[in-house]
Amino acid sequence: MMIIRTLGLLAVTGLLTGCVVAIGDKDYEKLDGADNQWRATQQQNLAQINQFQPGIAFNDVISLLGTPDFTEFLVKDQQQVQVLFYRTQHKRSDGKTTKDECTPLVFINGQLHSWGDKAYQQL
Repeated sequence: MMIIRTLGLLAVTGLLTGCVVAIGDKDYEKLDGADNQWRATQQQNLAQINQFQPGIAFNDVISLLGTPDFTEFLVKDQQQVQVLFYRTQHKRSDGKTTKDECTPLVFINGQLHSWGDKAYQQL
């Protein structure tokens, strides 16, 4: 009788363990797909930005890169300054894009003036 109970308990334990592993694999596949998406986006953004030259029109950049992750606007020395932030680098795996994971593009009066952290800090 003791042997039958032990074998039954082992069989049930084995079935439950298999269920946990199957669920874990399915969740991992979903995360991996999302991971690939942001990696591809930031690689495409970086490749485009690396080809930019000063003077590109604001609307042309939007056409090439799409909607920015963040934007800022200010008037400085009677000039309109707009900063677009596009994701180009991974810092944290928290599912959110933050400004420190983006490259800032600085436009003055609708023309690309400069880009990068140093350009942004000089504002």
